[in-house]
Amino acid sequence: MAIEHDEKGKFYTDVIRKAVMPAIIQTTNHLIRGLVHIKPGKRLKDELDNDDLFLAVTDATIHDADDQVIYNAPFLVVQRRQIVWIMPV
Repeated sequence: MAIEHDEKGKFYTDVIRKAVMPAIIQTTNHLIRGLVHIKPGKRLKDELDNDDLFLAVTDATIHDADDQVIYNAPFLVVQRRQIVWIMPV
């Protein structure tokens, strides 16, 4: 990890701290339950409003239309265009 500082003494690192928020995500084909990572002090909506193409989800379970678990993933990225709705748990 690189640590740099400016002339005022402020430190900068490569680590971006994020808070974990349990969420349910409905995509065009599946329901995903997992943990969404957002910047501290921000809302889930703020995270969705940024320009990233994908939303990172950890400890994800992917469910089919019958609510059967079809896949478990420790890390998953969801294309934001595929999200129909999302809700914090």
